Amino acid sequence: MMAVTATIMRTATTAMLDYDFMRNAFAAAGAAAVVSGLVGYVLVLRGQTFAGHALSHIGFAGATGSVLLGVGPLWGLLAFTLAAAAAIGLLGDRLRNRDVAVGIVLALALGLGVLFLHLYTTSAGAATAILFGNLFGVGYDTLRGLVWLSLVDLVALAAIARPLLFATLAPELAEAKGVPLKLVSVLFLGIIAIAVAEAAQVVGVLLVFALMVGPAAAALRLASRFSWGVALAAMLALGDAWGGTALAYATDWPPTFWIVMLSSLGYFLTFAKAVVAPEGGCSLFSRRKTGGNGGAPAIKSQ
Repeated sequence: MMAVTATIMRTATTAMLDYDFMRNAFAAAGAAAVVSGLVGYVLVLRGQTFAGHALSHIGFAGATGSVLLGVGPLWGLLAFTLAAAAAIGLLGDRLRNRDVAVGIVLALALGLGVLFLHLYTTSAGAATAILFGNLFGVGYDTLRGLVWLSLVDLVALAAIARPLLFATLAPELAEAKGVPLKLVSVLFLGIIAIAVAEAAQVVGVLLVFALMVGPAAAALRLASRFSWGVALAAMLALGDAWGGTALAYATDWPPTFWIVMLSSLGYFLTFAKAVVAPEGGCSLFSRRKTGGNGGAPAIKSQ
């Protein structure tokens, strides 16, 4: 019975990968998911999830503006998110307690995006693709851009990994040791901007949060060491992206729906650890003694 099932699954997988658009979709989803998982874990650990949400909304105006100019939406989105990341990083503490101003800026960006879409009347599907993603519509040029952006983002993240982790876990001590906290923050926000631009090609600007934060938040609840958490976040994001792509092919439902559903389900299942591994059980599920991050495990740097 198992042999028959395996044969059927292998045949179905082979048939699915016979199509160019499916191979492109899996490659694009994989590249964006790995980067989203790795960057998202540090994003959640630093408590900067709002930054990812804000950058995706600001990028909407860039994506629609580039479409209006006849340029691929990926590059306009990337330009706007990088500019916004630099501004957020340089302003730093000045943005704290200014929720109204930040909210108005985000609303303005969305308003500009709506205007650009109104002026661009060639394709009514452009708005849906930008807002909710168009994974099955990824072409070779976009895929090549995503792969290169992934490599750049991963190299940049590896280059600042040590000072970034130090500044995240012990900012006061890192500053005393001479770590340039503002520079590290600006560089990491730039890395987030690239990850947001990639994730938006898979799930759209409105649902970037699901791919970047969902797997990372689940990994943070499960792993007690930084290296385990980062690896687990990348694997969960990759599983969500590829699983959602396969389910979309099988059901003819949007891949964005399935990716978001799998991401959300994975996060909510982590709450079952209280039953599977109660307090005092496996050290992998040990909780923080003090609050924070929704009862996430204490993170060790090794």
